[in-house]
Parts: sequence; C-alpha cells; structure tokens
Amino acid sequence: MALRQIVLDTETTGLEPSQGHRIIEIGCVELVGRRLTGRHYHQYIKPNREIDEGALAVHGISLEFLEDKPLFDSIADEFLEFIGDSELVIHNAPFDVGFLDTELKRLNRGLALIGERCSIVDSLVMARQKHPGQKNNLDALCKRHFVDNSQRDLHGALLDAEILADVYLAMTGGQRKLALSADDSDGEGGGVQEEIIRVDSSRPALKVIRASDEELARHQEKLALIDKKSDGNCQWLK
Repeated sequence: MALRQIVLDTETTGLEPSQGHRIIEIGCVELVGRRLTGRHYHQYIKPNREIDEGALAVHGISLEFLEDKPLFDSIADEFLEFIGDSELVIHNAPFDVGFLDTELKRLNRGLALIGERCSIVDSLVMARQKHPGQKNNLDALCKRHFVDNSQRDLHGALLDAEILADVYLAMTGGQRKLALSADDSDGEGGGVQEEIIRVDSSRPALKVIRASDEELARHQEKLALIDKKSDGNCQWLK
C-alpha cells in the first residue's frame, strides 16, 4: 500500500500555547505515494481570545473575520478523521504539534495526542541537515528549490501546506527537473536548479521511436572512428 502523508500547517493567535494562545487556522494537503491527490482539509477556528499584534502581522487573520467560525471542539473529530494514522510532514513540527496537542487536551475527551496517532517528519530538521548553516525557513527553501511562492504575501495554513508539499518533494528527490547553473543567485551554493514536475497519471504513454538499421550502422561507424583516433580508448565500445 502506498504511503499516505499529510502536509500540515497551522496559524495561531501567538507563539506559546502555554500562555493560552490558540489555533485559528488548520491547512492540510494529502500525498499518496509521493503524489498530490487533490484532497485537502482547511478550517478557520474561532479562538475566543485576542490575537497578538505580531501574529496578526504574519497571517493577517483578524478576530472580526473569525467571529462566525466554529470552535475547535466542533471540528476536532473531522480533522482527526482526515489525518487518520498518516505520516505528517510539518515545518518546525514541535510548534504545530504543541498547539494541536494543547487543543486536544483542552477538550477533556481522552483523545490520543498527535504523536500517538501519526508518525511525524519535521521538514525543518530535514532542511537543516541538507543545508547546514543556511536559512531554512519556507521562503528560503522555495527560492533554493525553485518552488513558486509568489502568492505568499501573508502566511496562510492551506497555502503554506501546499507550498511545503512542493518543497518536501524537492528536498526528498521527488519528481524534479535538474539544470546546472553557473551562478547561484541565492548565494547558497550547489548550482543545481530544481523544479517540481508533477506526474499526470492521465497522460498517454510517450511514443517510443527506435533507431533504424541505417542509423545504427552509422552510429557504429562513428564509434569505430572515435576508437581509431583515441588509440583504442573509445569508452562506448568497452
């Protein structure tokens, strides 16, 4: 069975759940067998508390906007059903998991915590191992791996989850196009440009064009000439 992964992100009222801060947005996208399925989960949540100015500057989600949104209690079961027992991919996982676990504990329903339900991959830890000593926030990774984040003026949980899915696939060797570059505009080394190419399963099989007998004969003649000029060192004949 193909591995099911959920790329997850949250937005919150502040930085510390221990200070009573709450989740106000959850965004998830589904990968199965390292392919985006098109299934996603997205929900805004009424926090019943003020939003820190610093957090508001990051995500731009106001209390007025959240006034008619559901409480976490009423969406918890739907959210947990969506993630199931999948592998979660989260950038700076302790932050999001800490908030989610705090919300689950607050319900006093004896619900299993996130780490008890799912395995967790922290893409920030992965990025730091892959790019030590460099910036590894999502914007920096988008630039490094040539993932389009032009719509990311403000943070948003669903958009960030979609972008992180592309970044994760690039970092872990998923469908990519490689091109060598003489200079690295990011100034972070490597010289390899990577662009996500999603596989369209509905695309017809590519036509195979085989060399004709005449073309094969000319190819062998060319190799023989190379072998002669290199004193028997034509690697293609060995």
